Amino acid sequence: MTPDIVAALDDAKRGGRPVVLATRLPDGAQHLLPDASLTLALNEAAATALRDDESGTVKIGNEDWFLHVYNPPLRLIVVGAVHIAQALVPFAAQCGFAVTVVDPRRSFASDERFPNVTVATDWPDEAMDALRPDARTAVVTLTHDPKLDDPALDRALKSPAFYIGALGSRRTHAARLKRLRDLGHTDAEMARIKGPVGLNIEAVTAPEIALSIIAEIVAVRRGAPLPQKASLAA
Repeated sequence: MTPDIVAALDDAKRGGRPVVLATRLPDGAQHLLPDASLTLALNEAAATALRDDESGTVKIGNEDWFLHVYNPPLRLIVVGAVHIAQALVPFAAQCGFAVTVVDPRRSFASDERFPNVTVATDWPDEAMDALRPDARTAVVTLTHDPKLDDPALDRALKSPAFYIGALGSRRTHAARLKRLRDLGHTDAEMARIKGPVGLNIEAVTAPEIALSIIAEIVAVRRGAPLPQKASLAA
């Protein structure tokens, strides 16, 4: 590995950017992907490897390449240390997400309620600024309190987070979109928010709602087709 590639790889890691180290076999020539100067087929193979989070050997034309995936860790930021969050955290952890629960209400965000979980008691905007959601981060707001949910959603929409979800009824979500529009967000930006959050499985209990949320997060991450939710941004 050349010093330039080492430096570029370290820079990608610090910046939370997913990259692939491609090594041509058997001569050992290496490139960091994506790289527009290389073939489309090689870049597409790297994109597939990143999506699947799987390193391995591929054949591009007559050449064999080993693609080593360097993905940032999967993360889930949950705003609101509520009952649904207590059910969602173990689901997410089992799916490979490092979870942070954000809630300035210390009576909710306690170690007793969330053992062995990273808990941030900063206000959501401050917590989101510190956590810096990247393209491997999902953000879910659960409080129903605009003072807590809206700042988190504002920051999430300004980030490359791959999933943004917000708990609430259709009426609640419509009012939320109006407030976010007043903050300067466009309809196209707000369309990133999954609201009401979760797949429609007629969930009622906290564990059922948590299941619908993690299922939707996994579906978005894996690129699975989702039922279209009616737009409320108008």
